[in-house]
Amino acid sequence: MTTIILKPVLKLLIFLSFFSVTVFAQDLENNNKTQFSIEIDPVTFALNGYAFHLRMNPVNSKHLLIGIGTYAMNMPKEIININSKNKDKGWDVRLNQGYGLFGEYHFTKVNRKWFIGSQISFQEYKIEKNNTIGHEKFQNLLFMGYGGYTWQPFNFDLYIKPWAGIGYTSKISGNNNLSVFNYDVSPITMFATLHIGYTF
Repeated sequence: MTTIILKPVLKLLIFLSFFSVTVFAQDLENNNKTQFSIEIDPVTFALNGYAFHLRMNPVNSKHLLIGIGTYAMNMPKEIININSKNKDKGWDVRLNQGYGLFGEYHFTKVNRKWFIGSQISFQEYKIEKNNTIGHEKFQNLLFMGYGGYTWQPFNFDLYIKPWAGIGYTSKISGNNNLSVFNYDVSPITMFATLHIGYTF
């Protein structure tokens, strides 16, 4: 079952990567300056974490947005329970630290209306379990394709950016076993949230 799901996800990620390279080569417009945006994810703050992102719209590019980000949060039970092997097993999971590179193509113009994107991230997780002493940490790589919509509700450069994605993840180091229990690291991951940003 995992292999059946994994193949189309990998194809999607490969397509998005080639698409990003293609549009970067073709996206030569008459922008006369590089613009920067800062974004936060308020959902992460509600989950005892944070998310800060810096985005850049390069000179001569109307549609391309590239950037970096760092983030952390306690994983909600709903996300933990997506993996049936971990569902209702008493796991507490924190995304301890994440660092990501992002690339987005905005169909109208940067930070306006519909867009698609991809990211590659290094992430560290900390796992604990009810009635089990101690904790463990493991690290993974995440490759994710995503899409969303950017809405500018006011007459200045503040925007709201809901998005959702599906990706592939693989553990690269650390330990996802706690005592005799195994926290299953699924190769398929999904996530949805919103960012609030400002362009300057």
